[in-house]
Amino acid sequence: MKAELRPTAAPVSRRFSLSSSRYFVYILVAPLFLVLLAYVIYPMYQTFLESVKIDGQLSLANYARFFSLEHTANLEALWTSFYISVLSVICCGIVGVGMAFLLERYEFPGRKILSVLAMVPMALPPLIGVLSFTFLYGESGIIPRALKALLHLEQVPFSLKGIWGVVVVHTFTMYTYFYMTASAAIKGLDPSLEEAAASLGAGRLYIWRRVILPMLTPAIVASSLLVFMISMASYTAPLIFGIDRTMTMQIYLSRTNGSLDMAATQSTILSIVSILFLILMRWYQGVRNYQNLSKGVGVHRTEVKSVLGKYVSMVLSFIGVVILLLPILVLVLISFSEDGTWTVQILPPKYTVSHYVELFTDGKTWRPIANSFEMSLIATLGNIIFGVAAAYAMVRLKFKGKTLLDVLIMLPWALPGTVVGINLIAAFNQETIFSLNQILVGSFWILPLAYFVRHLPLVFRSTSAALMQMDSSVEEAARNLGATWWYSFRRVVFPMALGGILAGTLLALVQGIGEFVASILLFTPRTTPISVEIFQRMYAFEFGTACAYGVLQVMLIIIVLFITRKFTGDQAGTAV
Repeated sequence: MKAELRPTAAPVSRRFSLSSSRYFVYILVAPLFLVLLAYVIYPMYQTFLESVKIDGQLSLANYARFFSLEHTANLEALWTSFYISVLSVICCGIVGVGMAFLLERYEFPGRKILSVLAMVPMALPPLIGVLSFTFLYGESGIIPRALKALLHLEQVPFSLKGIWGVVVVHTFTMYTYFYMTASAAIKGLDPSLEEAAASLGAGRLYIWRRVILPMLTPAIVASSLLVFMISMASYTAPLIFGIDRTMTMQIYLSRTNGSLDMAATQSTILSIVSILFLILMRWYQGVRNYQNLSKGVGVHRTEVKSVLGKYVSMVLSFIGVVILLLPILVLVLISFSEDGTWTVQILPPKYTVSHYVELFTDGKTWRPIANSFEMSLIATLGNIIFGVAAAYAMVRLKFKGKTLLDVLIMLPWALPGTVVGINLIAAFNQETIFSLNQILVGSFWILPLAYFVRHLPLVFRSTSAALMQMDSSVEEAARNLGATWWYSFRRVVFPMALGGILAGTLLALVQGIGEFVASILLFTPRTTPISVEIFQRMYAFEFGTACAYGVLQVMLIIIVLFITRKFTGDQAGTAV
């Protein structure tokens, strides 16, 4: 008799896993799109609406007024901002690329200390850099006054002021963007290309112009874009050096005078200019992209052997060290001066340590420091959550709308801080669903929101770079062994990308603490951050207290840069 075969048990059904669904990726990225829609796109849209409305009616009168030849202040401001930004890019490019080529190609006495000090300007927040240059080279600065007394002159022989004062400050504080990217590119250049060009009869200048510079194009374009954006957003340097007609100054004046519709118009136009420059530079990079396809080794440094060359290099190195260190040294010096005692003297006549004691003991003095730390910490926590999630989605996941997500995240980095501030004012000066039916303007939360929007690209880019260097098969192996998506992300992906995440987090934190341009538009007396407090102390002639705040900021940035470099190596400065 034939036995009847029967199944002993019902087949085990596979447990449903949400992460295995093809719609899981959209569950992950939906909150990202929502946040970007609420706090990037919606504020920009509200600013545009504000610019085309007069008494509740749609009108282009504000734009007609902006471009009117009868009222040339706005056109003059637009041209001045563009002119200063282009000059800043050119000057920073010459100094940054030239210094990178000098320090990477030649070995001479003083090279090592110069290569370390070349990064000093990164430790100066924009506001602090402007103040230090004012104390050093302004009309009442230490060096002009000293030369006047030494040479028995009736007037100071020189002083930084006007457009060239702004350009000089921009060059000193921003050349590091060119220096960092150009140094990395020069290290990777193949010397055989130059040798081949020289063997074919090309001169040194021709080789530099047709071989070296084209190979540096990607690095130069990226740096040019960053310097242009920062220069267009510059507010403190034009203010201190007497340039009233810049776009950021006009936006601030319109906002202060209660003309929000014109401030919105100016912000919209400034946004368009910045975004157009971004598109232009990316197009140029695509057209003029040069890749090194050879397999040669990096170039070695050429030692300066002549006696005269060594002495000249030693003198120039000493001058370079002095120029790089003076801005920080003068801040430290003035931070010990008594407020209100330094008037017409070359150096402050009286000194005290009370400013540093008050920073940590006086509640009123400590309040701006606590405000900055608290608001920046809140913003940075948001940056970590959404920046890491966005980076993971961009690098590891496939979904429709990936390019759009990338553009939306990087958009705030292309917008000046004044524009971000005006956008948030236009969007949240009334109750909206995105603000949980609260008016955020004038509240504590408007500044952390501004810092979050401004610095989200820092965590995003740094984390993206770390994830791109990580082998995806490690995560896949964990998933194949039965780990859930969340477990593999928490125990595998996050620890391996921690260096990049931490680098972006620290940079975002320190940028938030030093943020000034957006803060000056959004702060209230009880939420005054440290940058605005420095600005106010400066105008109250409390130079000692202002510089003590500045030294504290500089020390914080130096610590952050040191920790970042420990975790990310030589790429710490290029992560953003």
